[in-house]
Amino acid sequence: MGSGIQSEQNRNEAQSDDYSLDRVPLNKRNMGWLSITNITFGIATAIFYFQMGSVMALQFGAINAIISAIYAIIVAGILGTFIAYLSAKSGMNVNLLSRGGGFGYIGASLTSIIYATNFIMYCALEGLILVSAVHEFLPIIPEWALILFFGTLVIPLNWFGIKQLDKLQKWSLPLFGVFLIAAIVVAAIKPSVYDGSFWSYMPENVQIGGTALLLCIGMQHGIMGLTPLLASDYARFLKPKDMKIGIFAIGFIPQIFCFGVMGGLGIWFGVRLGEPNPGVYIVTLLGMWGALFTMITQVRINVTNIYSGSLSLSNFFENIFNFKPGRRFWVVVTGVTAIILMLSDIVNHLGTVLTFQGVFLLSWAAILVTDAVFVKKILKLSPGYYEARQENLFKWNPVGVGALLISSILGTVAALGFIGTFLQSTAAFFAAILASILTIVLAIATKGKYYIKKEATDIEKEEYVA
Repeated sequence: MGSGIQSEQNRNEAQSDDYSLDRVPLNKRNMGWLSITNITFGIATAIFYFQMGSVMALQFGAINAIISAIYAIIVAGILGTFIAYLSAKSGMNVNLLSRGGGFGYIGASLTSIIYATNFIMYCALEGLILVSAVHEFLPIIPEWALILFFGTLVIPLNWFGIKQLDKLQKWSLPLFGVFLIAAIVVAAIKPSVYDGSFWSYMPENVQIGGTALLLCIGMQHGIMGLTPLLASDYARFLKPKDMKIGIFAIGFIPQIFCFGVMGGLGIWFGVRLGEPNPGVYIVTLLGMWGALFTMITQVRINVTNIYSGSLSLSNFFENIFNFKPGRRFWVVVTGVTAIILMLSDIVNHLGTVLTFQGVFLLSWAAILVTDAVFVKKILKLSPGYYEARQENLFKWNPVGVGALLISSILGTVAALGFIGTFLQSTAAFFAAILASILTIVLAIATKGKYYIKKEATDIEKEEYVA
């Protein structure tokens, strides 16, 4: 009987290597750091970063946008490196890490559903950038038809899990590079609407630093919490021998490219062309090839959005309802929901939503890192390994749940402007610091007794983080 169950499990694993409900076994962590870093470039090459850079530069000045990008690289890079390490050591993504990392197996569902919602909305936003670019070039095709086509396209591209994503990103990255260079060359030849150096551009009544810089940093917070957490979905497949170089590559390289290269080019394009929407200026620069360039970049980012969203939904419904239809079912649900959002007016409010999700996501990342460094390693109030199995965990752990709820509520109050202008623009960072402090305080107050219900005896020493 036992061998039959094991054989069935092995068949299931052979069919789909997504491991959405349990750790990746050590013998399945066989991807090199270059392959995984390449997959994360699907996120880093999103045109959304062009848009952020362009909007910040035109509204708040190029130098403020550049300073905020440097800040984003440092903070998101440090968080990403820590989380990539935890994921690679344990074989788990952040949804599973949260179960034994301070939330309990039901408490972790709180993070899973909001995380999934985040990816669905990003998928809708990125999809609309693509739709606007193609519609700009082919206005005869109605936008709703483009939404249905491109929204459906990413579903089969996700069907076979991470190995398929690796292949897709590998063949599409050179094409992305060629089109990006072409756009830069054409924009450099085209006369600039601004006479001075792009980095010196400053709108009227705006100064370097002060409120303008804080507003730029506030915009960065909306995405900074996502990229470090997202690294865990892929770092869990990292070869153990690639650990040292891999965690830094996965943690920092995507951040440098997201905020530095793509964001920096967005600043340059925006100032030079006087246009904040890349869906417009890329097509203006390259015509049909610009529409194709946008298509490649947006498909690259949306397959990763769909993948991570499907993992989070799998975790949520397995935890709460014991509903386990498989990741592919959730790939379809995620894709269809994104299409519905694109067809509705909900996406018009994404700017506001992203501000508050930045509060939530940075707080969550801060709790996971603080739990690993202080609670597990220094205070030794919880096991030195991560456990995801329900039978070994409490339903709720007040440490992570309490820290997340309190910091998110106060961070939201700050983001609404009730605690002053400074904290309004730095609400996500404020919430993250508060979450870290609360994690330590609550772990000491509860003496760590809600972390584990039953000690595991089958965790390999290589998987211990403390």
